[in-house]
Amino acid sequence: MQSFQKNLLADIDSISQIPAVAHILEIVCKTTGMGFSAVARVTTDKWLACAVHDEINFGLVPGGELKLETTICNEIRQHHEAVAIDHVAEDENFVNHHTPLMYGFQSYISMPIILKDGTFFGTLCAIDPKPAKVNNPTTVGMFKMFADLIAFHLDALEQLSISNKNLQIEKETSELREQFIAILGHDLRNPLNAVANSAQLLARINLEDRTQKLVKIIKDSSFRMNGLIENMLDFASGRLGGGIAIARTPDEDLEHVLFQVVEEIQAISPDRKITMNFDMLHPVSADGKRIAQLFSNLLGNALNYSPPGAVIDITAISNTEEFTLCVANPGKQISESTIERLFQPFSRGEVEPNQKGLGLGLYISSEIAKAHGGSLAVSSTAEQTCFTLSLPVIK
Repeated sequence: MQSFQKNLLADIDSISQIPAVAHILEIVCKTTGMGFSAVARVTTDKWLACAVHDEINFGLVPGGELKLETTICNEIRQHHEAVAIDHVAEDENFVNHHTPLMYGFQSYISMPIILKDGTFFGTLCAIDPKPAKVNNPTTVGMFKMFADLIAFHLDALEQLSISNKNLQIEKETSELREQFIAILGHDLRNPLNAVANSAQLLARINLEDRTQKLVKIIKDSSFRMNGLIENMLDFASGRLGGGIAIARTPDEDLEHVLFQVVEEIQAISPDRKITMNFDMLHPVSADGKRIAQLFSNLLGNALNYSPPGAVIDITAISNTEEFTLCVANPGKQISESTIERLFQPFSRGEVEPNQKGLGLGLYISSEIAKAHGGSLAVSSTAEQTCFTLSLPVIK
């Protein structure tokens, strides 16, 4: 019962949200000369005024009720047809009807309001104690148009309500998913660090070739897993917090940062060829850890997407205007359609079975570039693919 009453109150509120209703009721009275008009919500056991224009002190206000059985609207609810009466005393169908006798009106018109799905909502009605010319095509047509307009607005409000509910559910689901990713990534770090540290200890105490090969596999896997976790955490915090956070150092030694990343990757992949050409003439204000993360993603991709014997070329230049970092590798050309979505989350190029990942690395790298006020771009030909980071120098 409470739920039903709540729905009725929601219907009154929906009608109140339609600005045109007040004007419609006023126009109805002025056009017909009648003194009372209303939009009524009519159910199987309720007649409820949702909006009212009263010039004859009929006494109803929005939320006011009439006993359903005493209204003609109850009959309209059943047959869905309009009723128009010019003069009750001269109308053979209604001269002895209980409703006009009870409420003292002589002219009456009521048009059903039918929603898009065929549901009967209620009526647009008008009454007056004096006769009025309402039973004619013009007036009935006007009421029909206004009733359809009210139904259209009600349907639009319902659709908007459904969309808002779906949007809220999607938002809550998205936040829950990203929180789960953040928690999962955080909890994975401890066992991963234990695996990596154990591999280092094992490498020191056992120098057999077979053991060293197994240690290398463990270290390689640990390194890649750590990169995946970092990307997951950054993706979750970036989406929940509004972006990637950075902490700039005014004169960051990026040359040392880049060398360190190359040394780490070279230790894991000693057979891969990496050339470096650094020309750092001007200090750069940047977050060294974030630039290292970005560079590690780019260099890791270059190694994964190039032939085993290929040379990876790295160029880093800083001058008074900007800092640029280019990571170039030979390999399969990236298509234009792939480039368009390459920096979107969970988007990846064409991959081989051994090229595994979440598709977050380039997205995170792009967000790091944006956080520095810079950009990350890619160019790709049949001979070479090159990712270029450009950061403005803060003076």
